Amino acid sequence: RQGDRLKTSLPSRVIKICGLREYSHFQDAASTGADLLGMVFVHGVRREVQPEVAKEIVSRLKKDFAHSSIPKQQNPSFVGLFCDQPSSEVNRIVEYVGLDWVQLCGEETVDYWKSIDCPIFKVLHVPPVEDSLLRRMSVLESLECSLNEVERSGVLAILDRSSEHQPGGTGRQFDWTLAKELSDKQHRFLLAGGLTPTNLKNAIEAVVPFGVDVSSGVETNQIKDSGKIREFVQIARDTFSNL
Repeated sequence: RQGDRLKTSLPSRVIKICGLREYSHFQDAASTGADLLGMVFVHGVRREVQPEVAKEIVSRLKKDFAHSSIPKQQNPSFVGLFCDQPSSEVNRIVEYVGLDWVQLCGEETVDYWKSIDCPIFKVLHVPPVEDSLLRRMSVLESLECSLNEVERSGVLAILDRSSEHQPGGTGRQFDWTLAKELSDKQHRFLLAGGLTPTNLKNAIEAVVPFGVDVSSGVETNQIKDSGKIREFVQIARDTFSNL
């Protein structure tokens, strides 16, 4: 079921703006052409949104979309981020808020994925490889194994920099040559971690990912920046169109 929906619900190249909390920033991302609008439901993190607030924003935006001239199929989808939370809690928030996708950022297993009632993004955390060739080969082999498992399950992966302190949104990049090798092998994933309007074009051209995902890179002083959101989406659109 998830695999079938994944095939039909996303464009060929995906732009995701994550960690959104303010209605105006959702509008900025949507009006510029972002495909996915992400909000965080992980307890106790800086960007956490309460379900009641999220429900109000999503409801308001869907009304906006319904009255706009944008074709329905081009309306962005809503993604909720979770980390090792009970699947019953995740499914309850999905239904209550009106989410289209779930992004899992913890150690959730394949059996857990099967218990989620909507399509899934699974974050694969990429550790630093330093200057060790053996370490690099080991990380690459592990990532490919994880990607194969994700793809067999009809789930879409997001590659992000690993962190001991938080499940994502660190603003730190990993070795993109790893992502490039995986892309060359026809693996589909969203590239995340340290992307900004400044380095986005180079990242897309170097890796050729299925999509890109940003949070910290469109913030100023830890607050979403409307100008950076619009710039990021436009650069991504232009670069993808020229691949």
